[in-house]
Amino acid sequence: MDVIGLGETMILFTPETKGLMRYAKYFSMKIAGAETNTLIGLSRLGHQTGWISRVGKDEFGSSMLSSIRGESIDVSQVKMDPAASTGIFFKEIVNEKAVRVNYYRKNSAASRLNPLDIKEDYIASAKYLYITGITPALSDSCLEAIFQAITYAKKHHVQVVFDPNIRKKLWSEEQAREVIVKIAQQSDIIFPGVSEGRFLFQVEDYREIAQRFLELGARLVVVKLGAGGAFYSMSNKSDTVPAFKIDRVVDPVGAGDGFAAGVLSGLLDGLSVKEAISRGCAVGAIVTTVDGDIEGLPDRELLENFIHSNQEDVNR
Repeated sequence: MDVIGLGETMILFTPETKGLMRYAKYFSMKIAGAETNTLIGLSRLGHQTGWISRVGKDEFGSSMLSSIRGESIDVSQVKMDPAASTGIFFKEIVNEKAVRVNYYRKNSAASRLNPLDIKEDYIASAKYLYITGITPALSDSCLEAIFQAITYAKKHHVQVVFDPNIRKKLWSEEQAREVIVKIAQQSDIIFPGVSEGRFLFQVEDYREIAQRFLELGARLVVVKLGAGGAFYSMSNKSDTVPAFKIDRVVDPVGAGDGFAAGVLSGLLDGLSVKEAISRGCAVGAIVTTVDGDIEGLPDRELLENFIHSNQEDVNR
C-alpha cells in the first residue's frame, strides 16, 4: 500500500437547479469525503490506496462501497454497520456566491469507528497514513481510532500526513485546538491553510504558520495559499510554489484534497519537495474547473497535458 486513509465519506445530494432548496424537486447523488477524495486522486495517478471506515448496512452504504471500490481503492477494512446509517448531506447552491451545506451525519455509521477497527498489520503495510481533522471531531471513539492509527504508524515507521481541515460546527473551538495541535505533534507532513493557522495560532503570516507547525515536530509543512500557490518549509529550506492559472473556478470544494493527492503522488514518485508541491497545485487547480469533489481529479495523461499547457478543447 502507498497511502492508507481513514475517515467518513458521505452521500452528497445536490439540487439540479439553483435557488433555495425548498423549491428543488430533483437531486443528483454523489459521494464526498475528504479522505476518499485524496485516495481517489492518488489512485487515478497510479498509486495503491486503502480506506478504513464504516458505512451503514443500507443502500447508500452499498452504493458508496461500489463507487470507491470502482476507483481501485482497497475497501477490505471498511465495515458495514447494521446498527447505524450512512451519513448524508445536501449542498444548496442558492447562487454563484451563496452555497450552503447541510449535514445529516450525527450518529452515523462512520462516527462509530473505534480503535478495534484499526488493524496494525494493515497500517504497517503503507508508506503514508493520511488523516484529517474531521474524523477526530465526529465522536470520542473516532478520536481514539485516530490516535490508535498514529500509534501503529509510528511503531512501523509509516509517515503520518495530516490535513487539519478544521470543521468548527463539529466541536468546540477549545477542543478543536487541543486535539489538532496534539495530532500535529505526531505528524510528519502537515497541509494547513492560512485560516487554520489563524485559528490555531492567531497569526496571519503563512511563514510564521509554517514555523509554528515545524516547532510542533513536523518535518515538512505546506501552507495552502489558494490562487497564491503554496509555501513549504523544512528545517533547512523554505520556498513558495506558484499556482497554475485557470480560466474560471467552477467549484472550489475538494481542491485541497486534490492538492494533497498531488503532493503525495509526487513524493511517491521521487520528485523533489518543490516539484511534488507543484504537482499538488496542478491537481488542485484542475479540480476547481469541474463541478463535484472527485469528478475533476485527473489521471496521469490529463495531469501532464494540463501542466504543459498543451491540452486541446477536444482530444480526437
